[in-house]
Amino acid sequence: MDAEYTAIVKQQGDWWIGWIEEVPGVNCQERSREELLESLRVTLREAIEFNRQEAIDSAGSEYKEEKIAVSA
Repeated sequence: MDAEYTAIVKQQGDWWIGWIEEVPGVNCQERSREELLESLRVTLREAIEFNRQEAIDSAGSEYKEEKIAVSA
């Protein structure tokens, strides 16, 4: 399932810095805009998987997964 997130990016001196608006803690810094966007993708993917695993571990056994949709 693909989902869209919003990257806030800006150039600051010689660096590009960026954050994922919807996920606290996902931020990166790179030398080029293209490298920044790729780093944000990788970091976001890792954060989502970490959060998913943490939720499963917290639930213990006998849980159900339910898909939900959110409209902007």
